[in-house]
Amino acid sequence: MEKRIDWQALGLYLTFNYIPAPWSIFQGIRKLLPGQTLCFRGGSVRTDEYWNLGGKRDSACGEAGLEEQKALLFETLDAAVQGHMVADVPVGAFLSGGIDSSIIVGLMARHSPRPVQTYTVGFADMPLFDERPYAREVARFHGTEHREFALTARDVLEAVPAVLESFDEPFADSSALPTYIVSRETARSVKVALSGDGGDELFAGYRMYTGERWASLYRLVPGVLRRCLIEPLAAALPDSRETLLTDYARRVKKFLRGAGQPFERRFCAWNEIFDRAAREELLRPCPGVCADLGEAILQERLRERDDDAVNRMLYADVKESLPGDMLKKVDHASMLNSLEVRVPFLDHRVCELAFSISGGRKLRNGRGKFILVETFKELLPPMLHNRPKWGFEMPVSAWLRNELGGLIDETLEAGRLRRQGIFDARAVARLVEDFRGRRRDPSWQIWNLVAFQVWHEKYMAGSV
Repeated sequence: MEKRIDWQALGLYLTFNYIPAPWSIFQGIRKLLPGQTLCFRGGSVRTDEYWNLGGKRDSACGEAGLEEQKALLFETLDAAVQGHMVADVPVGAFLSGGIDSSIIVGLMARHSPRPVQTYTVGFADMPLFDERPYAREVARFHGTEHREFALTARDVLEAVPAVLESFDEPFADSSALPTYIVSRETARSVKVALSGDGGDELFAGYRMYTGERWASLYRLVPGVLRRCLIEPLAAALPDSRETLLTDYARRVKKFLRGAGQPFERRFCAWNEIFDRAAREELLRPCPGVCADLGEAILQERLRERDDDAVNRMLYADVKESLPGDMLKKVDHASMLNSLEVRVPFLDHRVCELAFSISGGRKLRNGRGKFILVETFKELLPPMLHNRPKWGFEMPVSAWLRNELGGLIDETLEAGRLRRQGIFDARAVARLVEDFRGRRRDPSWQIWNLVAFQVWHEKYMAGSV
């Protein structure tokens, strides 16, 4: 089969930073969906589905009061963690200092006869992105045997070829780089690590879910005031991820992109890396790309579940970004280092229980993970009880302005783009000029293009 790019899949990559199943970057090749098997028999091919979250609910939990739901949640997640600890090799845990990984470590400590081995990565030269102080407090609270690794931009630069070239499709989640490094270091002492992945998608941990509640209030503001005052003022603010103030401005702008739109379109707008106009500008040499395919995928997911708005958003993320981005990143980066990562939150019993709990008990008073924190409060140090969500954020902007700046010049050079014939060189140049001139911060869009170019050089232009 001749290697050819699937242009619809490329459009999806530009939209999401990854290519959701069943599409793949190669024409004529498709991926299995989560929970599917492929059967060859008698010359025929059949796909079967052995499990689908779909409309599954734990009816007993759904009808229960808050205290009873908390008891069921504790019992179910505790059993999942205990089961995931069973191994004939040493088992440890990733510890970010966030709610989810801290709960997993706390439950592990309940069942381990010796101190749990925990591993944390932080950024030595970027305090804004360094969560090591929180992880240290959790490690002290549970008496773990704790190891932490301080990364510099130089460490990340050295990991770029090994990580980006290892993906068989374009993949632009920049946190794959530190995940690869912490997996490499963790694998020196254990062969299995538990992680807190899935907690955000089950219990409304991301800011986007809180944004949905704020959007209903924002729409009460008169339209003329929004269009003539609020949105122009926000557009004038400098935004980046480099300081708390500019990161807040970035989040405000992202919120406003979707806040005034209908629910389904708003959810799509908040998930886009490149919006439709930007994709069309970038892919001008490649007509015929379905510009709205990503939006159609998310809208279909939102409509699959008859539930409140928060749980519908969570369901869409569990079905798309969780397997396509988060789990792919962790599984790939860890297995490159022969480390098995297990995710107790995604035990099917925990998932079914979580979707039996109303969105109002997950998101309350602008605070996500309400029932999760209330259930496991005794396992969390007091400093984490009301800690705002930060997430595994990467200082991509700072990297690309400094140590990783050469990647822009190397991969997005105009002559190379013209010879390649995929991206419009002028559109890319404007993006880079805006970034380097600090007119705005499209660093995550630039990283998306850089990651694609590194992949293309190996898998399309190279001999693979």
